[in-house]
Amino acid sequence: MAQDQFRPVYHPAGHDSELRTAMQDLRAGRWLSMRNLLDSTDAWDVWTRRTQVLGAVAAGSDTVKAWRAEEPDSLSAIVMQCRVAVERALRAHRDDHRRTQELWHEAWEACRVAAGNRPDDPVPWICLLALAQLDVKQRLEEHRQVPPGPMLFPGPWGLLAEAHKRDPYNREAYHRMLQFVYGRKSGGHLSDAVNFAQWAAASAPAGSPLLALPLYVRVERYRREKGHERALDLHWVTGDAGREAQLALEGWFDHTTGDDASLLDLNHLAHALWGAGRFIEATRVFAVLGPYYTPPPWQYRSRSPDDPGRAEEVFLRARNRCYTAARDAGY
Repeated sequence: MAQDQFRPVYHPAGHDSELRTAMQDLRAGRWLSMRNLLDSTDAWDVWTRRTQVLGAVAAGSDTVKAWRAEEPDSLSAIVMQCRVAVERALRAHRDDHRRTQELWHEAWEACRVAAGNRPDDPVPWICLLALAQLDVKQRLEEHRQVPPGPMLFPGPWGLLAEAHKRDPYNREAYHRMLQFVYGRKSGGHLSDAVNFAQWAAASAPAGSPLLALPLYVRVERYRREKGHERALDLHWVTGDAGREAQLALEGWFDHTTGDDASLLDLNHLAHALWGAGRFIEATRVFAVLGPYYTPPPWQYRSRSPDDPGRAEEVFLRARNRCYTAARDAGY
């Protein structure tokens, strides 16, 4: 297909065709595909990603509740009930809904039930980390524990440790911790996020998606500083920006096939390499993405960053620029 005819697609399942099928059935109120998919998933990183995506879809219906009624002893159903409860509580929090406190308590209990039934599963602890965002003033003791490093902040480190113990360097667990940082009332400064991302990346092994975590903080800084409004935008060509892109490229991307990689991680890396003028390397990431993209981070480079629809325009402009550079260089 010619580059000018290419149109990207946003789909949470990405390259995971089995997950896409389960999502379609779930939207139609059917849970068998979800059950079969989850029962056959044996890698914690894939399990975490699939339950997260399915939980977001299932939160708008009672399908998981119906599954639990039919199969009350299903461990997968118990975890999915936890996912659904947490997703509903997070949505209520974002919308400042009057039932937020009630939904928070329901979700907390669902997490405890799931943790008791699946003691080796990181997801219940990741869900508790997600719920920590609702405690913006850090009133609960488990959300203001002493950090493991001098440049870090008091927070839910025990919850992160529980998730890490079950699945070391779990991607979602560390991203949930980053979201907690952003939501803190008592000092949710960007410097805390920078220190956390650097700390996580510094300890992560080769091939870990946590090596892309600093890219997210750089995008958040750009968003907060309204970088898209500046006449001269040098945010993405600084030495630090280039080093972060290099770390993610060589430390993570070069060690993965891309099939199970997060679409968000791939989009952030392609975006960082494009912004740094490293078009040929970015083309490699675009090739792995195939037809898929995610609105963040592209939407923040638009003159209308609150309009996710503009993200496609920026994505296409970046992709075309990189492929043109690769073609001109003989690649």
